[in-house]
Amino acid sequence: MNSGIDDPSAAAPPLPLDGVTVVSLEQAVAAPYATRQLADLGARVIKVERPGGDFARDYDRAVKGLSAYFVWCNRGKESVVLDLKDQDDRALLDRILEQADVFVQNLAPGAAERLGLGAERLRRRWPRLIVCQISGYGDRGPYRDKKAFDLLVQCEAGLVSLTGTPEAPARAGASLADVASAMYAYTGILTALYERERTGLGSSFEVSMLDALGEWLGQPLYTALYGDAPLTRSGARHPSISPYGHYRAGDGGEVFLSVQSDRDWVALCERVLRRPELIRDPRFADNPLRRLHDDQLTPILEDSFADCGTDELMERLEEAGIANARLRSMAEFAEHPQHRARGRWREFDSPAGPLRGLLPPVTVHGRETPLRPVPDLGQHTEAVRAEFAGAEAADDRSDG
Repeated sequence: MNSGIDDPSAAAPPLPLDGVTVVSLEQAVAAPYATRQLADLGARVIKVERPGGDFARDYDRAVKGLSAYFVWCNRGKESVVLDLKDQDDRALLDRILEQADVFVQNLAPGAAERLGLGAERLRRRWPRLIVCQISGYGDRGPYRDKKAFDLLVQCEAGLVSLTGTPEAPARAGASLADVASAMYAYTGILTALYERERTGLGSSFEVSMLDALGEWLGQPLYTALYGDAPLTRSGARHPSISPYGHYRAGDGGEVFLSVQSDRDWVALCERVLRRPELIRDPRFADNPLRRLHDDQLTPILEDSFADCGTDELMERLEEAGIANARLRSMAEFAEHPQHRARGRWREFDSPAGPLRGLLPPVTVHGRETPLRPVPDLGQHTEAVRAEFAGAEAADDRSDG
């Protein structure tokens, strides 16, 4: 019997969050990236933008005149422009929230409370509502009111002290503080929805960027707390495993390799370096010793690699079972052979016309996540006003 899973003519199965309505008073990256994950799962995400719009719309013009940040974080949403200092617009937001399942906000500390949108007040009014707040540093403490943006939180969390070269620190190349907090907000919302199915009640919770990034930095944090040597920046080399990083081949190209165990070390010495005597060299007998003597190990590797080009070296590493990679630019990543082989690219619409994007990383067998359009500013305002005007009329009749 045909289940329809592999039948292209069969109706697409519903997405997991079909029927869930999320209202997000969001800006920049953290909250928008969290709610985009929910939109990808089928939730209706109503993105409430201030007059003039989410300022991330103006971060750059890289994507056919649109902001790369905005395109990345806002696919699949409805854009509704409201002035929440206007009494009518504020009342409209309440009518939308009355029918919502989740409310997300990443406003400045205290701003939601001043608008009457604090978690405690919302939960008293709508006990089934799930309320998520994303902040920079948490809802109390001396940094509560401090402005928080990704690089600044990377600094406060110590990440920038770990990245870069011994001579100079560097920002991580992606918005890791934003992404970390977004993903904890996303999983927190999914957990709260699951809990509500059992209890019938919503909940409220907060995610701070500092806490989220701190969780991701657990290994260096424990090393700093209990290790016997200060942490140092190691560029593109691993700070605690050796050999692990980039090494020059004979043609001047760079190959990245990783030796994760003593078994890997034996294979590297015998089958790639072709220097089995190194296996028992007391400087390199185990990983802590190899890391301690990395400055002596690196020239040994590069001298051994001098007789082969980049492609040949990668083939030797692969045949020996040594993990390896080539350093790709973002443009080269876009053309990665794995994407082509697995059919990962899809088109989606935007105010600038069709764009292409990668499918979300969770691949569910028998179901594909549709890549829905990026909204223009205020594109859905009038439709949402009309939809929830009915709710206002119903409220008026009940009051009468």
